[in-house]
Amino acid sequence: NTKLISPLARALFRVVYILPWVFTATIIAILWRLMLSPNGVVNYMLNEVGLASGPVEFLSSRQLALPTVTFINIWAGYPFYMVSLLAGLQGIPSELYEAGRIDGANGPQLFRFVTLPQLRPIILSLAMLDFIWTVQQFTLIWMTTGGGPIHVTEMLSTFTYKLAFSSYEFGLASTSAFIILAICMFVALFYVRQQRAADE
Repeated sequence: NTKLISPLARALFRVVYILPWVFTATIIAILWRLMLSPNGVVNYMLNEVGLASGPVEFLSSRQLALPTVTFINIWAGYPFYMVSLLAGLQGIPSELYEAGRIDGANGPQLFRFVTLPQLRPIILSLAMLDFIWTVQQFTLIWMTTGGGPIHVTEMLSTFTYKLAFSSYEFGLASTSAFIILAICMFVALFYVRQQRAADE
């Protein structure tokens, strides 16, 4: 809603942060795996600017694999959160900010006492959805690291898949899948209770 940014710049920013939505999880995993490979563009740029003296094993290093997969997951999902927060910000009445300025509130105070309370329902919803989607995340992890190296990036989803289709432990796989369902249901019930308490 700021008037400091031109409509063209706002449109450009929106295109940039919605860009990951153009690709499926499979395409995103393949693209990042190619870019982060020892011969990929990321390693080339790091070596060119002197930040690395050799190939960096982003997806096969025990120290870097989890942060790398986490970054890819955030990059793939942030458009939804940006659009949701943008819609929430645009829905905040400007009168609330004007009243706050009249009362002598500065920028950080307006953010704390006006913006955050107005965005609280959206933030709670996004946190719940992000947790559930992350618990269920399979494609990005399976196609980048396969849960490795040495189970560093293993998730319940990849663990369940391996139990069922690599070890053929279908009973354990069913139990693991039920645990995923129970976790998601618990988070959803917690969210519903919080929303009901806020409405009351």
